[in-house]
Amino acid sequence: MSECIFCEILAGRAPCHRVYEDDLVLGFMDAFPVAPGHTLVIPKQHAENLFEIDADSLAGVSRVSRKLALGIRKALDPDGVMVMQLNGAAAGQTVFHYHAHLIPRAQGSTLSLHPRIPGHAEELENWASKIRFALD
Repeated sequence: MSECIFCEILAGRAPCHRVYEDDLVLGFMDAFPVAPGHTLVIPKQHAENLFEIDADSLAGVSRVSRKLALGIRKALDPDGVMVMQLNGAAAGQTVFHYHAHLIPRAQGSTLSLHPRIPGHAEELENWASKIRFALD
């Protein structure tokens, strides 16, 4: 699926700042973070949305989302972590490969879904490193 940026990342043809990987799932920093530590969790098997993903991949995303949320909490000490998943353009989905967003939140902060402001590579790698280190 060469038109899917997440499939390109999985194939090693596009860069990312990896946080976690196993046989079913990849976790990496969002290239356009809405908050420091904004992490994405994707299945390795392409599925456009919740309606197409297979049960094993969905369970893997859920399991790893929890693991990474715990790592984000330990590494970055946010006031909260928002877990967000969008299905279809009308819901705000912009990459049509199932994924979950883990967004650290500070009390009183504002949020936009997709500001389209790229993160700085050094910051993304720093956050990824802190979260990787915090994983049990």
